[in-house]
Amino acid sequence: MEVSKRLEGIGEYYFSTKLREIDALNKAGKQVINLGIGSPDLPPHPSVMQTLSVEAAKPNTHAYQNYKGSPLLRKAIAEWYQTWYSVALDFEKEILPLIGSKEGIMHICMTYLNPGDRVLIPNPGYPTYRSAAAIAGAHLIDYRLKAENNWFPDLEALDREDLNGVKLMFVNYPHMPTGQLPTVEMFGRLIQWARKHQILLVHDNPYSFILNQNPMSLLAFEGAREVVIELNSLSKSHNMAGWRVGMLCGAPERIEEVLRFKSNMDSGMFLPVQLAAAQALTLGKEWFEALNSIYESRRRKVFDLLNALECKYDQGQAGMFVWASIPAEFASGYALSDQVLQESSVFITPGGIFGTEGDRYVRISLCTPENKFEEAISRISKS
Repeated sequence: MEVSKRLEGIGEYYFSTKLREIDALNKAGKQVINLGIGSPDLPPHPSVMQTLSVEAAKPNTHAYQNYKGSPLLRKAIAEWYQTWYSVALDFEKEILPLIGSKEGIMHICMTYLNPGDRVLIPNPGYPTYRSAAAIAGAHLIDYRLKAENNWFPDLEALDREDLNGVKLMFVNYPHMPTGQLPTVEMFGRLIQWARKHQILLVHDNPYSFILNQNPMSLLAFEGAREVVIELNSLSKSHNMAGWRVGMLCGAPERIEEVLRFKSNMDSGMFLPVQLAAAQALTLGKEWFEALNSIYESRRRKVFDLLNALECKYDQGQAGMFVWASIPAEFASGYALSDQVLQESSVFITPGGIFGTEGDRYVRISLCTPENKFEEAISRISKS
C-alpha cells in the first residue's frame, strides 16, 4: 500500500530509531547510559498522584469528556498564568487543554496551514515544528539562530527576505535546545515585528520554570493576543510527561478555530487526569525550588562531563538540558556522539538533529540521577 504524499520526506523521529540502537547495544551487554532524552525521571507531587487515585476510583469519572476540557482545569490554568506570568486569561474563552502540547503543534498546523503556505521554523529548534508543518503541506523556511546573536531571531535579516505567504512562525523561549532565556526587549520587538507582517506567532513555552527564576509568557506583552498563541505543558514543570497534559492559550477566536480541528480528533483527556493536573497547578514556589535544586546539582555533574569531553558551554542556560559546542577535531556533533556511544556506552544527543545550526553542538539531558552522571564521567575518562 502506498503511503500518502504528506509523509514524503518525513522520516521516523530520531529518538525512536536511536532507542532501538541503544536497546540492541544493551542486549549485547553494553549497559548504555542514556543522557539524551528529556523525559523527567522524577515523580509528580504526592498530592497529584493522590488526586488521580481518588478520582479514578469514583464510578462517574470514566465517560467521554468535554472537548474544551474540564472547567476546573481551565480555571486552574487561568490562575496559574495569573500567578506566575501576570497574564489574565478568560478560562471560558482563552484556554484549551490539550493531550500534550505536541498534539497542539499538530492541531495548529492543521488548523491554519494550506498546502504551499509558508512557515518560519527555528534552526536549531524542536524537530516537531518542522515535521508537523510539513505534514500539513506547508513550505518550510528556516530562520537561523546563532550563538553570536544570543540564539534570538535576526528580525532585520528576516525583513530582507520575501515574507509573502508566511502565516506562522514557531518560537520557543526558554529555547530548546540551547537553553537561551528570553528578554523583555526581544519579546517586545518580536510582537511588533509579527504585527507589522501579520504573522501568527506560535510560542512553545514548556521550559520556563526549569532553572529559571523569572518565568515569562509572550502573552504578557501589549498587543500579543493579536498575533500570539501560546503552548504550555505540565510535562517538564510538574514531572508529568507521560500524563499528556498541555494547554493552548490565546484570543477567543484562535481557541475556537483550533477547537474546530481538535474536536474532530479526540474526545478530551481522562477526567481524573484533568483534576490531578488542576491540583498540580496549585503547587507553590517550594515545589519549583525543590525541583530546581535537584536539576542544579545534576547540571554541575553535566558540566564535569562536558569538561571531560573538552566541550564549551554557557553556564547560564535554562531548561532541563545543557547545550555545548564540540572540540574542533570532530567533524560534527554526530561524530562526537557516535564516538562516546561506541567507546564509553554513553549516549548524548547530536545537535544536528535540531537543524544545521546545531551541527557543531551536542545536548545532554538532566533527567538522570547524579550517580549515573558520575558513572558516565568515569567511563569517558577511561576511554
